[in-house]
Amino acid sequence: MKQRTRIYYSEADKVEMWNRWQAGESMHDIARSFGRHHPSISRILTENGGFRPPPRVRSPRCLSLEERETISRGLACGSSLRSIATELGRSPSSVSREVQRNGGRAGYRANRADEAAWARAKRPKPCKLQGKPRLIRAISAKLEQQWSPEQIAGWLRREYPGNEYFHVSHETIYKSLFIQARGVLKKELMSHLRRERTIRRPRRNTLKNKGLGQIPDAATIRERPASAEDRAVPGHWEGDLIAGSNGSHIATLVERHTRYVMLAKVPSKDTETVVDALIKQARKLPADLYKTLTWDRGTEMKGHKKFSLATDIKVYFCDPKSPWQRGSNENTNGLLRQYFPKGTDLSVHSQAELNRVARQLNTRPRKTLDYETPAARFEACVASTV
Repeated sequence: MKQRTRIYYSEADKVEMWNRWQAGESMHDIARSFGRHHPSISRILTENGGFRPPPRVRSPRCLSLEERETISRGLACGSSLRSIATELGRSPSSVSREVQRNGGRAGYRANRADEAAWARAKRPKPCKLQGKPRLIRAISAKLEQQWSPEQIAGWLRREYPGNEYFHVSHETIYKSLFIQARGVLKKELMSHLRRERTIRRPRRNTLKNKGLGQIPDAATIRERPASAEDRAVPGHWEGDLIAGSNGSHIATLVERHTRYVMLAKVPSKDTETVVDALIKQARKLPADLYKTLTWDRGTEMKGHKKFSLATDIKVYFCDPKSPWQRGSNENTNGLLRQYFPKGTDLSVHSQAELNRVARQLNTRPRKTLDYETPAARFEACVASTV
């Protein structure tokens, strides 16, 4: 059987791979652009956990290739090491060590010596978490509580404002998880991240290309009050359904001002069932904290008039193919997939279980709230209405 030829990529090839990866291209697309298969690309991108390695630079204290060529010419002419060192402006001991470690007077070659020095200089940079056991324990504990690295980093700065020991970026936490060679955070902690990934992936803009139903007498999002648009006051909500297997669904509601989350169990997707569940949730809140509801164009809200009549809450609908118009709700649905993965039966979860998950989300600090929790912000709003 003929042995396959090993593939070698130049530094320029690797730079192009990382550029494409950070632009959002898939590994398969990158591989096709090089006329290769996916594994040959993934090997390069995953060995550093999906993080682009910083460019290597040569220290000015080290001998350059030009200096090594001067040494090689001097040796060929029979010059002493001291005279070569004087010509270079280096110490004789530096030139002597350079020659001895690269073949001696007889075997010294400038190019070979320069390549060997470049290879010897490659050392892993120590992780910022190394030697900080208290910080590692704090990060590990919060990861086990399903906090994201960004939430942890923000909370640490807020909790220890004057203590640099506890200040760390979320990217450092991700690197410590995805680059296991660092050996700082346990690999098992990766299971607590929002997404089940083994490498860091770049941000991508995606759209849901679903068939959109016709909603009778629908008020568009452009008719929504300005106070809802700028999130200045509480009481304006965004809603949607997340789907599971066997036709199971969960209704998700997010308050725009506080990012407070409510979840409702819905036995089916028909409009009567969904509207009844939303009416029940709405009656749990003070009227001042539930003024409008923004929904996508799913047919489950055909009965929006019944909902508005029962609750005095006006429903507004997003434009087709515009999920960003319900950005808080879309973000929350992504977070919920950690608890309710796609393809699983959502009907097995009781309302009590949904309330527990919502409570956990509401007691996490949020970057957009300056690392205050949605629960604390929402409770302050409730207190102000009493």
